Amino acid sequence: MQLLKDVMSPDVQVIGPEATLQDAAALMRDEGFGMLPVGENDRMIGTVTDRDIAVRAVAEGKGSDTRVRDVMSKDVIWCYEDDTVEKGAHTMSTCQVRRLPVVNSDKRLVGIVSLGDFAVAVEDIQPTADALVGISQPEA
Repeated sequence: MQLLKDVMSPDVQVIGPEATLQDAAALMRDEGFGMLPVGENDRMIGTVTDRDIAVRAVAEGKGSDTRVRDVMSKDVIWCYEDDTVEKGAHTMSTCQVRRLPVVNSDKRLVGIVSLGDFAVAVEDIQPTADALVGISQPEA
């Protein structure tokens, strides 16, 4: 049984809510991320994705100086590092997300796991396939 801590990426960049979308986009580009946790006062308060920037900012005519706070997703979905890969995949499927912050028992951010991490690191590919099917379903 593999745990999320076995497959997650521990290299996590966090951006502040007052940073600009240009700052977030440049960090995503430079580091190869599609999602950044948003942190304030040592707590994760949201996430911002490349899709959030495209749909909630660019498509709405907002400028690159718009604050991350204005377009971030405030409902933070996460799993614990000691959760199984299957549980992480189920959460991704149910919530229709491709990336998931991973926290320790103190609810401190310790990593990010992506659908791609499952695909290359897990022994049983079925959780990845199940997650992909769930993520790909149209929202009701």
